[in-house]
Amino acid sequence: MLAPRPASAQVATSEYAKRRQKLMAQLGDGVLVIAGAEEPKEDYLNFWQSPDFDYLTGFREPGARMIVVKQGGTQVEFLFSEDKNPAKEVWTGSRAGAAKAGLQSATIGRSVTEFQKVLDSVATRASKAFVAGDEAMTAEIKKKNPNVAISDAGRALQQLRGTKTPEELACIRRAVDVTVGAQELAMRAVRPDAGEYEVQGLIEYTFRRNGADRPSFGTIVGSGPNSTTLHYGANNRAMRAGEVVVMDIGASFNGYAADVTRTVPVTGTYSPAQRDIYQIVRDAQSAAEKEAVLGAPARNMNVAASKTLAEGLARVGLITSADGTYDCGNTRKCTQLSLYYMHGLGHGIGLEVHDPDQYYFTGTLAAGSAFTIEPGIYVRENLLEILPDSPANKALIASIKVAHAKYQNIGVRIEDDYVVTASGVEWISRAPREMAEIEALMKLGPATLSTAQAPVDLACGAGRVQP
Repeated sequence: MLAPRPASAQVATSEYAKRRQKLMAQLGDGVLVIAGAEEPKEDYLNFWQSPDFDYLTGFREPGARMIVVKQGGTQVEFLFSEDKNPAKEVWTGSRAGAAKAGLQSATIGRSVTEFQKVLDSVATRASKAFVAGDEAMTAEIKKKNPNVAISDAGRALQQLRGTKTPEELACIRRAVDVTVGAQELAMRAVRPDAGEYEVQGLIEYTFRRNGADRPSFGTIVGSGPNSTTLHYGANNRAMRAGEVVVMDIGASFNGYAADVTRTVPVTGTYSPAQRDIYQIVRDAQSAAEKEAVLGAPARNMNVAASKTLAEGLARVGLITSADGTYDCGNTRKCTQLSLYYMHGLGHGIGLEVHDPDQYYFTGTLAAGSAFTIEPGIYVRENLLEILPDSPANKALIASIKVAHAKYQNIGVRIEDDYVVTASGVEWISRAPREMAEIEALMKLGPATLSTAQAPVDLACGAGRVQP
């Protein structure tokens, strides 16, 4: 379905060492302590490493710990991992063991049984300790070492994660390629009376067939009234003729997430009412994209999108004016726009689907950013029934009830992924998104799934996306 990308290396061991050096340069002298995710209580459940630990070590086994000691120009790093245990490994799979774990992460490998002894030793000689988001660990250090000043390393770590390296961007691109391929297959599979779960199954099959780890979040396939629920995840309803279906999906590839949403007509052709709402959302996304410029304030994207949504909703009669308000309780006034658009314009993507991005801290788009733009309009069937009872709201209801009846149960979200390099901002999730493009693709009908062998080279950026 998609042309292959040139192969590129996965994140190198040396890159993890550089990340730790950068983090300690920000934090200063002291002891950094960070814990990885624990083994699930039941060994038949899937394990996924915590993003912060993954970012600093690349080590993806449960129960691991890391200690970094920095003093002046010297930095010593220990990674503590579970010992090899053949009796346990028959259930959970082979473990690296301390020596191999150290080599994999460019640290000194130690058994996790030595962690507390080493921590106690280095903490007694340190004046500062840094802990990444672990309250239990903080309390333990403070209890044994009351003279040590303890700080949260979380913000510094989030700032580092907000700027993606070329290797990370390659993994994000690969996750997006796989997700786009799944979106295109899903569009062709949508039809009246099919189950939302059928489309979900095809999407997640396509992810795994192309080497993705898993969905990067719960797959959303919401039709009809479910299209107006932002994070609908049951996916158990039959799609009906005359409805739209919102497909908000993302693959995780080598730990890196994609997040791409398309809204398509169940019959393959948008109705006039659906076209009205879809075009407003698409125009808002386009307005935001025009503001997505290297070095520009990130807030400009949100301002442009919100203005376009409000003007469009006023034009079709769903709000009384672009700057109209309503009584939202406790004498407060809220924008009428928020009745139909109640989430943010976008977010960073990376090791998490809602990942930190550098513009969270700087306010400016710069090389290394990876983010989404995802405006939406959701016309909930019960909207007029749940507004607070007030004279102003009664007048609003009288003004918009005809338009509400026309557009109810139409939810539209269009979400794309972007990366920023020194050359500028690039739209990377190039699934069909104009209405004519989507209708043309859906007219082709369901795709025949290939029986050819799926690619085995799972390096980020390599391989053709398979149907």
